[in-house]
Amino acid sequence: MDINDLYEQNYVPYSKKASVAVVRSKNGKWFPGVRIENICYPLSISATQNALFYCLSEGHEPAELFTDEIHATMIPSWEKELGITSNPLEKDELHNITFDNPVLEADLNKIDKLKELLDMAVVGESDFPVSAIVETEQGYFTGVNIECTSWNMGLCAERVAIAKALTFSSKNLISLEIHTRKGEFSSPCGACRQVIKEHLPKKQIHLHHADDSESIHFSEDLLPHSFSSSSLSNR
Repeated sequence: MDINDLYEQNYVPYSKKASVAVVRSKNGKWFPGVRIENICYPLSISATQNALFYCLSEGHEPAELFTDEIHATMIPSWEKELGITSNPLEKDELHNITFDNPVLEADLNKIDKLKELLDMAVVGESDFPVSAIVETEQGYFTGVNIECTSWNMGLCAERVAIAKALTFSSKNLISLEIHTRKGEFSSPCGACRQVIKEHLPKKQIHLHHADDSESIHFSEDLLPHSFSSSSLSNR
């Protein structure tokens, strides 16, 4: 997959405007991100946030951002928050970048992996780590919650995992697993439920609780009467 391929991986059924960002980590690895829209527009994930949080969720420190969203109002905030430099995305200059596919194979022990991922969460604000694994036809994609000092800039584990899977061409998301180390009940927030409803309709959501119990729900049951509108185009 290269830069041009990433433009095909966008999920932009509402704006029809694709965006791409790539992040170079301090140890020289590259992480891509594409725009992931939601029918509830404010819940859309920008390509820049997607790429940055993919990098962070894999335990790497971002150093440099290349994005075609360079004039977005949040770019200075990302520079200040993460100590990165940002540059316009020039496809010709970055055409030879290679990206590691983060997909995990089907023989994965999901419970063990979910517990392992909790240590990867960036939770300096809440100290409440959450991990997520989304199953696709390719295999499994992981996510952890990433928090920022400006709370509205953070993203939950569920959305990090979903965005990562969609970036790597996994359009058919099969199921989602969520784990927390603390709390009485492991449950996605309302914003995540809206995103889950769009990308995993009628799919099973497995909630793994801090006491090692599990409950299984369908996405429609997690968010009854969710927002939808035939007035908005969708695939």
